[in-house]
Amino acid sequence: MFLKLKQLGLTENESKVYFALLELGPVHAGLITRKSGLHRRVVYDTLDMLIKKGLIGYILENNLRLYSASNPEKLIDIIREKESEINEVMPLMLSLYNRKREEEGTNFYKGKAGLKYIFEDQLKTGKEILILGASSLAYEVLQFYFKWYDQRRKEKRIKSRIIAFSKSKFNRIPFSDVRYLPNKYANPLAVNIYGDKIAIILWNKEKPLAILIKNKNFSDSYRKYFELMWNLAKKKDL
Repeated sequence: MFLKLKQLGLTENESKVYFALLELGPVHAGLITRKSGLHRRVVYDTLDMLIKKGLIGYILENNLRLYSASNPEKLIDIIREKESEINEVMPLMLSLYNRKREEEGTNFYKGKAGLKYIFEDQLKTGKEILILGASSLAYEVLQFYFKWYDQRRKEKRIKSRIIAFSKSKFNRIPFSDVRYLPNKYANPLAVNIYGDKIAIILWNKEKPLAILIKNKNFSDSYRKYFELMWNLAKKKDL
């Protein structure tokens, strides 16, 4: 029982004194000391704390304090007060928590819906999109989606630069520049760089998946690597 009260914020000594008073009724400190087994000085200190918490009170009888426990339902009031206090600061705590989560993080996405989330995030970010290793498999995995995606990207005037592999079957992509690397380096893995995020996408027809990393140092490093490969890539299909 003492453990339950400790979980409500009472110390072990406060729990012992409170239960002693529930059993004894209005009594003086000496009887509480004997019942609780605590040192007299500890009992007085504990009584003061319980009075401040509103869990006990006292009356004077022949200049002697007689202590008594308040109705145990007062504990429910204490819980409600704590809940109210927490609710007051909850918006601030959530704001700090969500902001920190947004600052940096790594998330894994599986399936078509997960991949669509990443491309929606690109549109929401509104920054130039760099694609290293674009694969024509993307149009097979997400059929019909990219026509709508490119249309919205063009409306938002979000440019993209794409490094693909020769023999990739790309139609004319609006608001984009495309360059090519030799097909011998082709693979189903693509890296999308936008804002301070990197999306590493495995274009697999059965189980497409992606890793989205938000980290400015990572994105800056990948962006430099992209620029190096961009300068090496050819403007026309090989």
